[in-house]
Amino acid sequence: MPHTENEGWVQTFTGGMFFPLAPRREDIDIRDIAHSLSMQCRFNGHCRVFYSVAEHSVRVSHAVPEKHALWGLLHDAAEAYLTDLPKPVKDQMPSFIELEDELLGFLLNYFGLSMPMPPEVKLADVQLLMTEARDLMAPPPESWGIDTQPLPEKIVPMSSTEAETAFLERFAELTNR
Repeated sequence: MPHTENEGWVQTFTGGMFFPLAPRREDIDIRDIAHSLSMQCRFNGHCRVFYSVAEHSVRVSHAVPEKHALWGLLHDAAEAYLTDLPKPVKDQMPSFIELEDELLGFLLNYFGLSMPMPPEVKLADVQLLMTEARDLMAPPPESWGIDTQPLPEKIVPMSSTEAETAFLERFAELTNR
């Protein structure tokens, strides 16, 4: 279906057009997702050093059982086209959450996956959150109220280029594409 001038689109890394509110399968390119996520800093940029969403996603994909590894890698894929909001802000914007979930579902379907997020991915995502908070953030002014233990390994962040490469390599490993 052709798009109209009134529909918002973003130009992608590969030079294409992507319509986040009216996506088309032919506009999806894993290179766009990997590059965009590698350029986005976790915690809205408030960590001590640059740490990308792409690296976070690769780490989640390794922290889950193999059958959920692709889901773990792609769990933040919608952020490549919509960006992300800090959770305390996002929680106050149900319409944004709905848009993000719809786009994520569309992207996951393209890659042969479906909603909802498996509990193992959610747990790994929270474990990574707490690991990242421990290793990459200043000490918190008060508890985040999350009762999940961080992973034992310490995070030493990759560069954005390394994270993009790691994301694409993990994708290829999981999909043989």
